[in-house]
Amino acid sequence: MIHTTLPNNTPANTAYFMPLPHKELPPVTNEWTLFLDRDGVINKDVVGDYIKSWSEFHFTEGTLEAIAALSKLFDRIFVVTNQAGVGKGLMTLETLEEIHTNMLQAITASGGRIDKIYFCPSTDNKHINRKPNPGMALQAKQDFPEIDLKKSIMVGNMPNDMWFGRKFGAFTVYLPTRPEEKPDPSTVDAQYKDLLAFAQALSSKA
Repeated sequence: MIHTTLPNNTPANTAYFMPLPHKELPPVTNEWTLFLDRDGVINKDVVGDYIKSWSEFHFTEGTLEAIAALSKLFDRIFVVTNQAGVGKGLMTLETLEEIHTNMLQAITASGGRIDKIYFCPSTDNKHINRKPNPGMALQAKQDFPEIDLKKSIMVGNMPNDMWFGRKFGAFTVYLPTRPEEKPDPSTVDAQYKDLLAFAQALSSKA
């Protein structure tokens, strides 16, 4: 945690952080791949809990519009999500699949596309597929050998998402939807307030 010097007359318990990097977005072509975290990026996050049913799943504002726009820019779009609620017995695999089926239907109906959802139900932080470990990206490469992981963007809202992207050479985009979670600045290439802002910025360069 990196702090700057506190301004005069600032309460002693106020924390200030070094601003995160904000590099120019890469010139994306249809050879590029997009990786999206789910909770806090596509849908509203529940701090300290899990989305355990479709009734608890709510798209973040502008997300359906954002994914529709991003689908025109990227050849492949993947969701990569830790879902330890399954491993903890708080929800079943069938319920998670129902959530994802309904999510995909809504995205498709809005003109968007997700090519595949990768999820890790394990609670073991050493599991290769649990972010920040790169297993889900490596699985995507195995399933879609034509993709170049060095030509990819990872969008997430947690420090683990940024480390995940760093481990396979992605351009990392941080969405501060969980302000209490501060990523290491060295793991962040750019930040936007939400997925729609990112999509609009990227579309303006196309």
